[in-house]
Amino acid sequence: MDLRKVMGVCLGLLMPLTVQSQEETDTWQGEAEVGALITSGNTEETNIKSRFAVKHEVAKWRNNAEIRTNYSETADNTTAEKYRLVSESDYKFSERQFWFVRGFYEDDRFSGYEFRSSLTTGYGNRVWSEGKRSFLDITLGAGYRLDKLEVPNSEGTKDEDDLIGRLAAQYDQAMSETALFRQQVSAERGFDTDSTLIESETSLQANIVGSLSMKAAYRVQYFSEPPAEAEKTDTELSVSLLYGF
Repeated sequence: MDLRKVMGVCLGLLMPLTVQSQEETDTWQGEAEVGALITSGNTEETNIKSRFAVKHEVAKWRNNAEIRTNYSETADNTTAEKYRLVSESDYKFSERQFWFVRGFYEDDRFSGYEFRSSLTTGYGNRVWSEGKRSFLDITLGAGYRLDKLEVPNSEGTKDEDDLIGRLAAQYDQAMSETALFRQQVSAERGFDTDSTLIESETSLQANIVGSLSMKAAYRVQYFSEPPAEAEKTDTELSVSLLYGF
């Protein structure tokens, strides 16, 4: 993975976090998450996943950025290596309505792509909320997707680009003062190629002590037109420790 490329993408995705009014009081929140499975003996396997996320919210702006990594190794052979970056800025023009801009970049060594990326913008609505921790956000927008194949396609090119439409939702429900259920789902469809990307993550986290929590999550990613020899559906079930700050 090209470190300079990753740093450039990180800076580009995190730039929206600098948008703020000097007259407003900053509100920052963050999460650091790590999960690991290491076995030896008859089966030698290492599986490490991590996630770092920050949220910044003021009167008119809400900014989120997230970095995920996933690495697996069996008998000294790498079986999974993925890096994922997402950033979104929301401009709140009323109590519930907002306009969003979202950037996405993913480098998955075993997906058949060198990288996948998209930039989308559109309308969002917090259609329901209860307290500070329970809400339902729905967003609808359009944008541009650029993916680069590891092996050239039948037309002899590695680049795949398309205009896309995007529909997404996030539902957070505080089960108690120390437990949170979260459901995130999104769908993107190309206007020219009709390719569809659907992602879902269902998670439950519960506080252990202080700022430390235990989190269980199930992720599904479906792509209707993957490269040759790549699967259409990826799933991931994980248990991890999460530190909030």
